[in-house]
Amino acid sequence: MAARRSTDEMRDRVVLGEFGVRNVHTTDFPGNYPGYDDAWDQRRFEEAFRVDVIREEEDTLEFDMVGIDAAIANAFRRILLAEVPTMAVEKVFVYNNTSIVQDEILAHRLGLIPIRADPRLFEYRNQGDQEGTEIDTLQFQLKIKCKRNPQAAKESSDPDELYFNHKVYSKHMTWVPLGNQTDLFPDADFRPVHDDILIALLRPGQEIDVLMHCVKGIGKDHAKFSPVATASYRLLPDITLLQPIEDEAAETLQKCFSPGVIEIQNVNGKKVARVANARLDTFSREVFRHEGLKNLVRLARVRNHYIFTVESTGILPPDVLVSEAIKILMGKCQRFLNELDSVPME
Repeated sequence: MAARRSTDEMRDRVVLGEFGVRNVHTTDFPGNYPGYDDAWDQRRFEEAFRVDVIREEEDTLEFDMVGIDAAIANAFRRILLAEVPTMAVEKVFVYNNTSIVQDEILAHRLGLIPIRADPRLFEYRNQGDQEGTEIDTLQFQLKIKCKRNPQAAKESSDPDELYFNHKVYSKHMTWVPLGNQTDLFPDADFRPVHDDILIALLRPGQEIDVLMHCVKGIGKDHAKFSPVATASYRLLPDITLLQPIEDEAAETLQKCFSPGVIEIQNVNGKKVARVANARLDTFSREVFRHEGLKNLVRLARVRNHYIFTVESTGILPPDVLVSEAIKILMGKCQRFLNELDSVPME
């Protein structure tokens, strides 16, 4: 029975020790464990696999993906980072720039501003095309000039009072329709995601006059096309108290973990520690610094339970990004199957 429990732990848990981590590699492949049927079975996979949405906000989505291998989870994460397309500034035509920001730096800053435009409405621009069209390009203009405020008090030293347009923000970027885009997108509101991104500072007489072309691209080509600020996952924590921990030791144990992980209950006049919500822990392994506690607690992570956190840059909602990433992963799988079918068997 003990051997069975040890095998189950090796298959299902990544165990954190004082000086290392055990059971890191996936070992549940066919024939590796006597008495276990690890052959691929679609019905069994469908029964075990699930996705649970834990928290959904305007730009953030947290969900659990259970019943998959690390390779699939990581492929999903990498697709979110680098293969879900967005629209971003690719070409900047500088007609006038008398600010202290060099043309190259200005173009780079403009390229990193997230643009609120659904990339599914556009096509990829053909390589080598210099002129954009209404189906593959969005055009923005930034034209602004700094002037003195004649009404400013003479003793004032505040630039906000002394000058007009001395701060160039992303809100000053305006969409200029190409071709028949006004008819194609009658209800469109193409603009930067955030209006308060500072682009440059100007002084009286200085001006910026540029035209920008936004194209469809992916983060694999340039980070400016990445649709997420972050996309990460972690394994679900699993904390087990190997024996009752009471009174002063319970209070010390509670301080070793993140708030909300360990709670103290009053049982027959004694303070008794229990695991309230292991999910909240970050696994600092602080408990291993206490000689009286380190052998009373087992820290582990559930091998096939992934907690995903997706934070969108605001271009698309995070749930849409997840849906698009799944479609891309399915497309990759289908292309692989097509390749297998096209290769002659000897």
